[in-house]
Amino acid sequence: MLEKHYYFAYGSNMNSARMKERGLAFTDSLKGVMKGYRLAFNKKAWDHPARSYANIVYDPASLVEGVLYELTDEHQIQLMDPFEGAPRLYSRDIFSIETTKGAIHSWVYVANKATIVDGLKPDRWYLDHLLEGKSLLSPEYYQALTQVETNG
Repeated sequence: MLEKHYYFAYGSNMNSARMKERGLAFTDSLKGVMKGYRLAFNKKAWDHPARSYANIVYDPASLVEGVLYELTDEHQIQLMDPFEGAPRLYSRDIFSIETTKGAIHSWVYVANKATIVDGLKPDRWYLDHLLEGKSLLSPEYYQALTQVETNG
């Protein structure tokens, strides 16, 4: 039996069309929940210092919802590294993600400390990618995302 490989997206990659455009081959997508972390828009954009991208921050009382992609093979995740600026801008680590199928170990990108700046906002186009994950998010989480203040 082949081992399955997963990637948990909590930012703009929740948009499955974006993932396909980026060439990521996946066989399924599931609702995923990462407990003990919260979503933050504190990762400074390398191309625009006033813009932020999504990140996760340790917070034992919170959770992050997102899309868990079942990859066709273990090499697919390497296709994401250039888009995430890994390993310079984001690190790729393995975390346990809760799903309806139980806990699944998955690759997750986490912003490197040198790229974190508080007080930034995402651009509207970027937040719209997150909102594309609506079908795999709880209504409460989706509603909270719609309330995120953007740069316009």
